[in-house]
Amino acid sequence: MSEAVSKPVPIPDALSEPFFAGARDRRLMLQHCTSCGTWSFPLRERCPTCMKPTLEWRAASGRGTLYTFTIFHQAMHPGFAAHVPYNVAQIDLDEGVRMTANVAGVDNADLRIGMRLEAVFESPGDGVFIPKFQPAAG
Repeated sequence: MSEAVSKPVPIPDALSEPFFAGARDRRLMLQHCTSCGTWSFPLRERCPTCMKPTLEWRAASGRGTLYTFTIFHQAMHPGFAAHVPYNVAQIDLDEGVRMTANVAGVDNADLRIGMRLEAVFESPGDGVFIPKFQPAAG
């Protein structure tokens, strides 16, 4: 008898904890530079524009546009085997950064470049929540 394998669960560290704390509260948190106003993702210790260590966490709109996507027909980890085919997408957030995530709430065949999306949050386990995106209402 085989045992089901779980999806991998991210382990928050000191740098990423504010991101995951926001996700638990269903808020998409991004870093924002207080010196030059640049939004930043992925996580870093210095602003990618002005290189100053003046990044703080702010709630983002959670809205964006589908930039591109691919459909996986082979599980890249045993924990995803029950979910194939699944999508992995890049979303251009309204704040000007690009995030990689899954798009939920729509058939893969209905994904369209340029469609408007909004963040939703799912827990793969261990009390950790991660952002996914779904078609935006209205």
